[in-house]
Amino acid sequence: MIRLTDVSKSYQLEQRRIQILDRVSLEVGAGEHLAIMGPSGAGKSTLLNLLGCLDTIDSGHYELGGRDISTLSEDELDRLRQQHIGFVFQSAQFIDYLDLLDNVGMPGFHRGMERSQCRQRARRLLDLVGLGQRENHLPGQLSGGECQRAALARALFNSPRVLLADEPTGNLDSSNSRQLVELLSGLNREGLTVVLITHDREVAGSARRTLYLRDGRLSEGLPVS
Repeated sequence: MIRLTDVSKSYQLEQRRIQILDRVSLEVGAGEHLAIMGPSGAGKSTLLNLLGCLDTIDSGHYELGGRDISTLSEDELDRLRQQHIGFVFQSAQFIDYLDLLDNVGMPGFHRGMERSQCRQRARRLLDLVGLGQRENHLPGQLSGGECQRAALARALFNSPRVLLADEPTGNLDSSNSRQLVELLSGLNREGLTVVLITHDREVAGSARRTLYLRDGRLSEGLPVS
């Protein structure tokens, strides 16, 4: 499903070039549940942005579903993101004046679907994450845990092959964190590929495999505390 080969990424900061990822290689099979951990500033979010085609690599190769990402145009990358990748971030980033049905249905609006169709699919997805009774509420009327479950519903709208989650439990208490982790694990058991960035060892423990990112390099497992 995902193959990175000797991928490097750096950024220019004033007069310095900061190396974020240094010849990172990674394979994620279809249906895998992978957690990536690492210290703050290690480049975990940068790595996830590269996997989600939100940023470009400096060198190396990235294949997603057998396609060489470097050969795709911006329009092709946009279609790839819409059709194959779902994103859940630490902040849900909803439109405050739209109810949950319209917020969750937003990916459909971007594809040109009728509003009624978008809301119908959004309703099914909100039921899936246990928020059917909140479908007409505004984002400001939801708890943090409800917002993240709604964000997960939105990420599933286009039936992605890969779900990328960047610290999705970072702002949640332990109870809401467990609920979200259980939802992700359930989706993975149904065949969805899940790649999760987290600082929480308990959350990482829900994945089938854990990698650790430090000094621009990935390693299997976690360092001894």
